[in-house]
Order: sequence, then C-alpha cells, then structure tokens
Amino acid sequence: MDKFFALTARGSTPLREVRGGVVTFFTMAYIVVLNPIIIGGTPGKPLNADIAGNVLPMAAVAAVTALVAGLMCLIFGVIANYPFAFAAGLGINSLLAVSVTTQATWPQAMGLVVLNGVIIVALAVTGFRTAVFNAVPAELKAAIAAGIGAFIAFIGFVDSGFVRRVPDSAHTTVPVQLGHSGSIATWPVVVFVIGLLVMGVLTVRRVPGGLLIGIVVTTVLAIIIEAVAQPGGWALNTPRLPDSIGGPPDLSLVGDVDLFGAFTEHGTAAHVIAAPAIGATILLFTIVLSNFFDAMGTMTGLGKEAGLADANGTLPGIGKALAVEGTGAIAGGLGSASSNTVFVESAAGIAEGARTGLANVVTGVLFLAAMFFTPLYTVVPLEAVAPALVIVGALMIGQVRSIDFTRFEYALPAFLTIVTMPFTYSIANGIGLGFISWVVLATARGRARQVHPILWATAAVFVVYFARAPIQGLLT
Repeated sequence: MDKFFALTARGSTPLREVRGGVVTFFTMAYIVVLNPIIIGGTPGKPLNADIAGNVLPMAAVAAVTALVAGLMCLIFGVIANYPFAFAAGLGINSLLAVSVTTQATWPQAMGLVVLNGVIIVALAVTGFRTAVFNAVPAELKAAIAAGIGAFIAFIGFVDSGFVRRVPDSAHTTVPVQLGHSGSIATWPVVVFVIGLLVMGVLTVRRVPGGLLIGIVVTTVLAIIIEAVAQPGGWALNTPRLPDSIGGPPDLSLVGDVDLFGAFTEHGTAAHVIAAPAIGATILLFTIVLSNFFDAMGTMTGLGKEAGLADANGTLPGIGKALAVEGTGAIAGGLGSASSNTVFVESAAGIAEGARTGLANVVTGVLFLAAMFFTPLYTVVPLEAVAPALVIVGALMIGQVRSIDFTRFEYALPAFLTIVTMPFTYSIANGIGLGFISWVVLATARGRARQVHPILWATAAVFVVYFARAPIQGLLT
C-alpha cells in the first residue's frame, strides 16, 4: 500500500489517509440528499419536471448519486493517486434543472452530459487540457486557490444559515445578511457557531483529526438540541437518530440516456427556440466550459493546498488526472446523476492530512455504503460540517501571500478571480474574469507578447461564454 500510493514519499500515513477520507465524505455527503432535490422530484411537481412533464424519482437519484460518486472516487484515487473526491457537480446539475430541461427531456439532458464528458476526455488525451493548465501564470493559479478558499468558506456560511439572502420584500440594496434580521436567532446557526469555534480551537492546538472530532461533537450537540428543544429549521438534514437502517438501492435510472435527442427533437413549450440543434449546441458549449474550468480550478487549489504542486502550481501527472476527471461526466450522465467532478470539499480531508488516492478510496467506499445506509449519514446536519468548510477556507486563502499585489497588472486579475468565485457562486466565472483581465492589463503594459497564446484563446472563449445569452438570441 505504501509503495502503490506513495504514502511515505508524500509524508502521509494510512491513518491520516483514512481520517482524511472520512472527513471528506462527511463534508460532501450532503450531495446524496441535495442532488435529488435539485434534479429529482415527484409526479405533479413541475419545478424539476422536464419539457415532457416527467421527473426523476428522488430515491433513484439519491442511489445513483451515491453510486457514481463512489465509483469515481475509487477510480480517481487508484489511477490518479490524488485525494480529490468526486460527486455530482452543483453547478451543472442546477444548469440541467433550470435551463436544459426547458428544451429537452431528462434522458436528452443526460445525453448532453455524456457528450460533454467525451469532449473533455478528448481534450485531456490530446494534451490540450494540460496545455491550458500549464499556460496559466503562477499568480493566477495562486489566486484561483485563494478564490476557492473564499468560495468554500462562503458555502459554509450559506449552508449553515449564518449568511442568508435578504427577502426582496425588505426593499433593501443589501443582498445578504447575518442570520435572521442581522442576528443569530436559531439553534441550527448556534450549532454552526459552536462547531466553528470548536474546530478552530482543535486546529490551532494541532489536534490530530481535529475536523473529524469537531464534526462528531457538533453532530452530537445538534442531536441533543433537536431532541430537547425541537427547534426545526435545519438547512437540509434533521439531526435525529434513524428509525431504520436502510435497504437496497433503486438503480433504475442507470443507462436511461438519449445521446442525440436534444439535437433533433423540437420542444413543445412556446418559449423553446425553433432550431433544437442550435440550442443544444449552445447548452453543450456552456456545460463543457463550466465543467472544464471548474475542475481545473479546483484541482489547482487543492493541489497547492496539499503541497503537491511545484513552484508554478503544476501538479505531476496532471494530464492523467484530467483525463480521468473527464470520465466523471460520462459516468454521471450514464447514471442519470449529472456530471461528476472534483469537489472543493476535498480540501477538508486535505486539511486532515490526506495526500494520496488512498483517502479517495476511503471516501468512495463510504459513498457506496451510503446507497444502502441512507438514514445513517443523514443524521449529520449540514450545520455540523459547514464549520469545517470555513476552517478550510481560512487555510486556503493564505495562497494570496505568493501574489505581488504591488503590481496592479497582477493585483486586479487576482482580486477579480478571488472575489468573483464566492460572489457569483462559480469557480468558472472567477477564472474567466481573471483570464480576461490578465490579458487586457498585460496588453496595456506593453507585454501582450509575453502572454501565452493559449491564454489569449481561452480569454476569447470566456468572452463568448459570458455573452452566450445575447449570442443565442442573435442566432435564433
């Protein structure tokens, strides 16, 4: 095991890898509950219905979500040997539910996801994806890592209810606020705050397994509070002991895919465009670009945080890792679980000491077990794992120290990259603004020839990406 996963070479031990894999699982296990809410549904629930009025059964979505995540964690851990866990990407599953299924059926939408994966794997195998990765300047790679830190911390704040959206009826220009009416007024948020402080103390005291201990302690506290005070209002899971263990998973959605139907069939809704091929092509372009750069950015941040990247932020064997990552989209589409990609929550396991693919194997086994023991992992509320994300964000934001902010041609692209990720809830958006502003400011400084041609091309692609809505309007 030591030789296969290079444990000693990376300064790790089997115990650290197991601990890291467990922490990563608990920080991202919510996806097995959340993904069915986003893309699943029940008959008569139009929110998640496709253009034909059909929905994906929630129990089946939960099962395939755990299945594909488990398999991809295992495959990536064994082949790529990195502690980067996989699951259904939140950006793409939301895109499918909100945009794609207004023009296609669910099998057709999953077909687009599979095609997206095929394209990404092809780009990785040909070396293009690696070339893009290596063309990114070291300063932007550091900014991407720091931006992901800010993003993951913001996810923790929002998921816990510590930061909430201000209702439109408030007639205020402030989009978010602290808790309810600017105060901590609910028990779930109190649990989050206590968990944050406990994990912070354990981290500063360098207690081995501090994040895992914090998650367990916070979960026990949440169970006690729910049993005694019965506050309700938990973000996703209610922390109470289950009445039953579980049962066999429903895998009926596996293989329910229509690869090219979205390009040939016309929609029935009045707002669907007249030429399905154009609409499907634009949707596929959007999925590919989002998947391509979300994964690249996440791997950049996680690699730097784990100390696995070189001085330029390049990961050894990144070409193989990117190729395997692309198969996550294919597997997710074939399983009707949506595109699977690297999860930023893997940083929690890295903070616990995970440095190799052995941690991924542990996470994968837990995901596969989750198919049969759903009630056991739903005991852990989102408020108990959200503090770990904030702690990890605080660790990752330290990557800004390698950016020279005295040079504005570095400072503005880095700043835009960092703040755009949490503000727009998208890693790809932050990378896009960083690339475009880097090219523009380098040109303004008379250094256009020093910018890598791939960076120029990628910036141009992002311009099209950000303008895709009006472009689609012109084409149709």
